[in-house]
Amino acid sequence: MTSVNEIRGEVLRPGDPGYDEARRIHNGMIDKRPAMIVRCRTAEDVAGAIATARASGLEISVRGGGHNVAGRAVCEGGLMIDLSLMKQTDVDPQAKTVCAQPGLNWGELNAATQAHGLAVTGGTISTTGIAGLTLGGGFGWLMGKFGFAADNLISAEVVTADGAIVTASDEENPDLFWALRGGGGNFGVVTEFQYRLYPVGPIITGGFNFWPFEQAAEVMRLFRETASEISDDLSLVAALVRSPEEPYPPLAGIIACHAGTEEEAERELAPIRAFGEPVVEAIVRKPYSDVNAQYDFGFPDGALNYWKSSFLKNLSDEAIESMINDFAKCPSRMSIMMMEDVHGAATRVPVSATAIPHRTAGFNLLIPSVWLDPAETDANVAWTRRTFEHLQPFLADGRYVNYLDDDEAQQGPDPLRAAYGVNYDRLVEVKTIYDPDNVFHLNFNIPPRASVD
Repeated sequence: MTSVNEIRGEVLRPGDPGYDEARRIHNGMIDKRPAMIVRCRTAEDVAGAIATARASGLEISVRGGGHNVAGRAVCEGGLMIDLSLMKQTDVDPQAKTVCAQPGLNWGELNAATQAHGLAVTGGTISTTGIAGLTLGGGFGWLMGKFGFAADNLISAEVVTADGAIVTASDEENPDLFWALRGGGGNFGVVTEFQYRLYPVGPIITGGFNFWPFEQAAEVMRLFRETASEISDDLSLVAALVRSPEEPYPPLAGIIACHAGTEEEAERELAPIRAFGEPVVEAIVRKPYSDVNAQYDFGFPDGALNYWKSSFLKNLSDEAIESMINDFAKCPSRMSIMMMEDVHGAATRVPVSATAIPHRTAGFNLLIPSVWLDPAETDANVAWTRRTFEHLQPFLADGRYVNYLDDDEAQQGPDPLRAAYGVNYDRLVEVKTIYDPDNVFHLNFNIPPRASVD
């Protein structure tokens, strides 16, 4: 029997009230049953859970927001460290910083910081957890102006594999701090993040315009051309979607977030506003928190998700044609094909400064397939894989770790080499120091040196 002598948090086992709710995560395709869920409220709770798992020979998974598509937050037959109850925030408006616990999602953190007219780069879906997104690097609407979420991390409180509670920053454990900024959950359990904040809004310009699918190629070229000239204030995403209204026709659109003045926003968005006759015209002045939540309706909790993603060599006309042809055959009206523009401040950070190496301006392709009926799983997975395969000639080597799905290792070349590039070997060295036994391996795992020799 597993001892709970070391455990300070609430313990849930199969059959206990609340167990099934606690083990559920955002992606409805994931259905795993941990032997034990420890609902932590403090770093000491986390340390006790790690000690118990190690003494009992149980694998450890760590849940923050539970939003990651691969479902690595929950384990089968192991011990899940559940951080979702840890939701405290402490905003210092004078210093422009916030200390935030890992159970928060971006909507909750934005609410706390926007009360002071401040923000930091977050996700593009407000229900995404701050922990997983930041540890994977952290794309978001403000990355052109302020860099990735990880670029704005000042320090982190971390529980390591041996149960020690340490601070990681430029001054303390700087090698660990470097690895946490993009290296995922490989190095410990972060129980507090400290971010720098910036004046944002609270009213900015954001939203989306969509045009008939017959104009998709023109819309994508408009996106490509506009993105080549924009300031750090503006972030753009091109998307192929289906209308949420019957008969659910396909549409092509551009989604925008402009963090500058209204006058600057109108000047930069003029080419988009002037194009064609959109069937949806909804780029308006609204709160930053609303902009950060404008994808939420398309990604409901419990929906079935299967994603593919990679950086593009460039958004060529041939790539655009391939995307349009395949999207027309998409079996789910909830699925999307999107291109995120990476530019500005995120690209001015040296590749070696943090673990996330994606510092070249360009486009990241994401195909998030979403559906509701389990009977449609095979068709949707097959379409996603086939579409991604057709796009292989246009893909670059780099991949964003937060978008990797659970089967990546079986689908092609080593996804982590692609995700970390020249930083991979240094991540192995840090892993060897802080987790030589690979206790934290139910993630996109970077094995310690002893395991790879």
